[in-house]
Amino acid sequence: MAEERLWAPWRLEYIKGPKGGECIFCVGPDSGDDRAKYVVRRGEHCFAILNKYPYNNGHLMVAPFRHVPSIEELNEAELLELMTLTQESLAALREAYQPEGFNLGVNQGKIAGAGVEDHVHMHVVPRWGADTNYMPVIGDTRVLPQSLDDSFDDITRAFSVAAR
Repeated sequence: MAEERLWAPWRLEYIKGPKGGECIFCVGPDSGDDRAKYVVRRGEHCFAILNKYPYNNGHLMVAPFRHVPSIEELNEAELLELMTLTQESLAALREAYQPEGFNLGVNQGKIAGAGVEDHVHMHVVPRWGADTNYMPVIGDTRVLPQSLDDSFDDITRAFSVAAR
């Protein structure tokens, strides 16, 4: 059997880069450079950010600015905005990608699958009928047809359209 290769040069930055212990949900919005950190929408208490290692193109995470590990610790304003920004994210992703469905969820705690367990966040993942094809099943590899930079452009534009 011939050896097969899947080129993913954008992963080199992650592999070689520093593995700091900072919280991506605190550093991202505090950086002052939303494009570089893929912050696609800001509210008063919460924000939406592209997942740098997405399940599908357009995989967003909605998080409060405040660093708390549990949805139970959000105050009423944060909780309300977390959900309204999730609604806005659904509308923007529908505008940008016309998905056939969505997965929404909060993985709270390491045992529940939280990659960042100390800062609660909602995943908003657009889904299509063919997004789980043979590549993830046979090759344990996910194919994403759009770069994060292009996703950023399309989604920020779609947030503007969806807000009208």
